[in-house]
Amino acid sequence: MAFSQELHDAIVNGNAKAAHAATAAAIEAGLDPMALIAETMIPAMNAVGKLFEEEEYFVPELLLAGRAMKGSMALLRPLLAASGEKLSAKVVIGTVKGDLHDIGKNLVASMLEGGGFDVVDLGTDVSPEKFVAAVNEQQPQIVCMSALLTVTMGSMKATIDALTAAGVRDKVKVLIGGAPVTMQYAQEIGADGYGENANAAVSVVRLLLSAA
Repeated sequence: MAFSQELHDAIVNGNAKAAHAATAAAIEAGLDPMALIAETMIPAMNAVGKLFEEEEYFVPELLLAGRAMKGSMALLRPLLAASGEKLSAKVVIGTVKGDLHDIGKNLVASMLEGGGFDVVDLGTDVSPEKFVAAVNEQQPQIVCMSALLTVTMGSMKATIDALTAAGVRDKVKVLIGGAPVTMQYAQEIGADGYGENANAAVSVVRLLLSAA
């Protein structure tokens, strides 16, 4: 339908105002919220991810597309809750203790949400105890941790250790990322995966879920 194409194009173009209007029109026309997400919004964010991989899009374009998608999701979430429908999987994400940087974390959260995941964003400077509490309360399948500073990378290991001590480590897959983080470090601290960038993080999350 026209609303779907308009929404798809608005997200790809990073036009939050147009995406909001198209979503509102689709709701008014009675389109199914879950179908709108699965058939329009996820393909749109996949297209954005492909443009990023091909270096036609860069971080600013990803941020704009993520913002457009987020605005649409804000309209759809109450309808999903009312109908009892749930997104494919839940992801808890946060920047680790001692680190206040959130651009990368926000970008990953947006791309994950655009990929059809239910994202719980804990914000920045998140302590290991807060991650553990979120796992107990939210029952996610995935925990994503971000760090931009080398000195805060140790908080990633501390969080994994805290999840283990709390007896919930085997209930979740842990993905880490951020400028100083490497695949080698992920392996050293016992993480399940590493995302080189926001688009890669979505692919790794899907891979971890398919292997679960």
